Amino acid sequence: MLSTLRTVSRAAHLALTFLTTLPLPHVGEVRDGEFARASGFYPLAGYVVGGGVALALLVTSTLPSGVGAALALIAWLTVTGMLHFDGLVDASDAVFAMKTPRRRVEILSDVHVGAFGLAAGVTSLLMKWSLLGASPHPGWIVVAAVFARAALLAPMNFFPAARAESLGARSREGWWPVAVIVAAPAALLAGGWWQAITAASVALGAALVVARFCAGRLGGGIGGDVYGAIVEVTEISVLLALVAAS
Repeated sequence: MLSTLRTVSRAAHLALTFLTTLPLPHVGEVRDGEFARASGFYPLAGYVVGGGVALALLVTSTLPSGVGAALALIAWLTVTGMLHFDGLVDASDAVFAMKTPRRRVEILSDVHVGAFGLAAGVTSLLMKWSLLGASPHPGWIVVAAVFARAALLAPMNFFPAARAESLGARSREGWWPVAVIVAAPAALLAGGWWQAITAASVALGAALVVARFCAGRLGGGIGGDVYGAIVEVTEISVLLALVAAS
């Protein structure tokens, strides 16, 4: 029992250390299978991210909406360390390039930002800024962040890895039932069962659509950068659906 608790605690710690910038103690050497177990607690990081952004939006509510949205967006980028945003930019440069699938996989490792990545990054920031400026219910931000990270486990488990040695490959085949359990309480923040069902459906649909498109462009597999793009697009999709339906 004690060993199980240590395993669960370490997996949650690793997920928070990996996906957020919380000042947590270093997790130490990561052993085989630990990244896969940690993926079950990705939604836990979503609570931290969504809660931080929602708090920033509430604190800046007396400022002009555009300014408050910009500061909340800065909080969004800060608490994630721009991890998913970086993935979106890198993945966009690769999947939209007019190259062969093999060459696109190679582009994923290129640290330089091209036109496709720049366009995708700017569009993502504009969408989030606009949605935050629309004064969404604070709970919706948490729902978007949590559901996006829970939905990520579907493509992580269903699609092969683009690079077998990558961190993304080591995170596959994780504890998806744990992710569902951890994400479930966020449904209470959606404002109703219809909104919760809508958010969950949009999250899963967006994650699978992005994964399928990227896998087709990369020769069948996806990796860490694509996972980041999935989170970014899914967050925007869920928040957009909730704001549009309000």
